[in-house]
Amino acid sequence: METVKPDFEQVYTENYSYVYNYVFMRLLHRENTEDIVSTVFTKAMTHYDSYDSSISGIRTWLCNIAKNTITDFFRLKANQPHADIDEITEPGMEDQYDLLQDSINRQLYRILQHLSPQERDFLNLRYGMQLSNDEIGAMLHINGKAVSERYRRLLKKCREIAKEYNIREEFDE
Repeated sequence: METVKPDFEQVYTENYSYVYNYVFMRLLHRENTEDIVSTVFTKAMTHYDSYDSSISGIRTWLCNIAKNTITDFFRLKANQPHADIDEITEPGMEDQYDLLQDSINRQLYRILQHLSPQERDFLNLRYGMQLSNDEIGAMLHINGKAVSERYRRLLKKCREIAKEYNIREEFDE
């Protein structure tokens, strides 16, 4: 029995914040994130007829599109865009994606600044896209246990960064 795909508007509505968070955690730059998320959903809408739910879940599919779009973005840029948290001049913006208004998110942003793009991407697969170890392992061609161990080491590194820079650990695991 063939499963019926949801209409694309539903896919967009249910997954926009996940894709936005995934891209933002990788870029740490609001305007570039918005541009890339628009590109991701444009590509997804264009190729939605070819999406096959038996190959991957919709979030995994969108995550792969986002990952490839981010890779293309970095290829076009000489340097990774990176805003210092103290230079952000958007305090007053009122929308659900203004993540840095929350003090814990600001602390998390400081930690993310000290991680490589690959480390942020890896954390983002779990916490931004909320993918399981098996889904992440399938994307990275490693097993779930290896994914779990990589997360353990990366969270330890995040705690060390937080300690070094006196960042509170209210968001611990």
